[in-house]
Amino acid sequence: MSCVHIIDDDEAIRDALSWLLGSRGVAVQTWESAESFLSAYRADVRGCLLLDIRMGGMSGLELFDRLRAQACALPVIFLTGHADVPMAVSALKRGARDFVEKPFNDNDLVDRLLEALAAEAEAHARSASKADRLTRLATLSSRERQVMDLILEGLMNKVIADRLGISMRTVEVHRARVLEKMGAKTAVDLARLVAGE
Repeated sequence: MSCVHIIDDDEAIRDALSWLLGSRGVAVQTWESAESFLSAYRADVRGCLLLDIRMGGMSGLELFDRLRAQACALPVIFLTGHADVPMAVSALKRGARDFVEKPFNDNDLVDRLLEALAAEAEAHARSASKADRLTRLATLSSRERQVMDLILEGLMNKVIADRLGISMRTVEVHRARVLEKMGAKTAVDLARLVAGE
């Protein structure tokens, strides 16, 4: 389930943020430390992180770096005090999505988190689509792959048959299988699928 993961060692802040996000219908999970989140983290975790920069034990920046080392692409928004702004800017340069200074505007914070959730959902959908496309491509035989490549060049069946030294009927059979396996109705659909559109 996609949600905002609030990671902050201040229970009052976790409770206030949970209430705020819940009032806007946003799913939330809270964590009292970077360590507790890291120990529960799996590659299929969805959503975004609202991460305090300064915490007892592992800091928010350390957690951010560890997650990036594990190829975690979840959007991260840092909560920072005024003195932490240079650290937050450094985190932005390393791939964090945003930072919000305390005290913050409630609606502004929720809007930023909703944007982060939407961006993560879109990235997840693109990744799932790419995985599906690669799975479909893997089902093609080497001959079907050759036929597909020539279809994508815009060649007609007769030209493909001549190029591959096979009959036009065989090309038609391979073409039909390629379209079926790739889930395309036409050569244009096929081109869009392969291009990842």
